[in-house]
Amino acid sequence: MNPSYVRISETSKQSKDVRSLMNLLRGVLVATGLLCLAFTSPALAQQPQALNQMRTITVSGRGMESIPTTLTLVRLGVEVQGRTAAEVQQEAARRSSAVVALLKARNVERLETTGITLNPNYSYIDNTQRLTGYSATNIVSFRIATDRTGNLLDEAVKAGATRIDSVSFIATDSAIAQAQQQALREATQDAQQQANTVLNVLNLSPSEVVSIQINNAGTTPPPPMPLMRQAEAMADSVATTPIVGGEQQVEATVTLQIRY
Repeated sequence: MNPSYVRISETSKQSKDVRSLMNLLRGVLVATGLLCLAFTSPALAQQPQALNQMRTITVSGRGMESIPTTLTLVRLGVEVQGRTAAEVQQEAARRSSAVVALLKARNVERLETTGITLNPNYSYIDNTQRLTGYSATNIVSFRIATDRTGNLLDEAVKAGATRIDSVSFIATDSAIAQAQQQALREATQDAQQQANTVLNVLNLSPSEVVSIQINNAGTTPPPPMPLMRQAEAMADSVATTPIVGGEQQVEATVTLQIRY
């Protein structure tokens, strides 16, 4: 065998061994570096702090205020029946104009038309439908101070109103706004007291509020009350129609998430 060929083969084998050893060392160094990074990773170092941040208690508080209703929302109007549509519509318009003029003269609030109808009336005899005439209605709504409502209803009937659909009682906008703020204060204090009570029992201390959720303070007015007396009877009555208001509820809910 040629000696020079042997030396070249041995040199090639040594080079492969050296490369294999270098690759092995490189792999060991990479693995060691990754292991060191894992032990010194900021994310792992912050895990205890993150766990502390997750220690929270969530509580919901409720506040309620009752305020007197000093305004009355009224729905009234005219209803007319007759033989022809034109005749009925003209009479309804005449009476409605008189009623609206009275309401404007008395400076009622938020006066608006809430319904106008014109419908045919039928009779059924021996399964036969016959047109007997027409009926028209014109309904308006408005607000007025409760202590003035009784007199105004009597005047409206005398002016031409033939139906009073309902009355309901509400508080003024300013009174509702003040009650909403107070209800929110009460709801917040209620939530804090609940959290403090629970944490004290567990020998824990509150740290800070991390989340606040406020549900809009809603109002619950008394339900509308139909006026039982007929408009015609009211027109003939001398006594003033008695109208007595009630109370309106204002509620609020506040949810707190507190770290401890």
